[in-house]
Amino acid sequence: MGNRQVSVTRTIATAPENIFELLVDPSKHPLLDGSGTVRAAQAGAPQRLELGSKFGMDMKMGASYKILNTVVEFEENRLIAWRHFNGHRWRWRLEPVEGGTRVTETFDWSTARVPFLISLSHFPRKNKEGIEKTLDRLAGMFPVGSGS
Repeated sequence: MGNRQVSVTRTIATAPENIFELLVDPSKHPLLDGSGTVRAAQAGAPQRLELGSKFGMDMKMGASYKILNTVVEFEENRLIAWRHFNGHRWRWRLEPVEGGTRVTETFDWSTARVPFLISLSHFPRKNKEGIEKTLDRLAGMFPVGSGS
């Protein structure tokens, strides 16, 4: 059945701390999102996420909807992952490397309630395309040589 996750890795020309600060602030997620589905953090979202934080997001994929996420993995400046009600996870791993940070974003549906349905859907392919665009956007925020 495969390993039930898709990831993309890119080196971004900034320190892990700078990227992590964007990831732990739900209000910044629409700036990063390359899929075009993340609209805004809902009122009452924590200003800074930590393990166990719950945060709602306004989304749009055809129709508008809301989704509640829970932070399920957290290591300061290195790792954050949140899951939706269905159990699948969005994970960001940050590793300092020469020239910046190796960023790996993963859509992991191995933890989903019904993973085979996700495997049969268009979501893995669409999410991989979205991740590629997200990392393009992130790279654009920290151009090489900008000293940020």
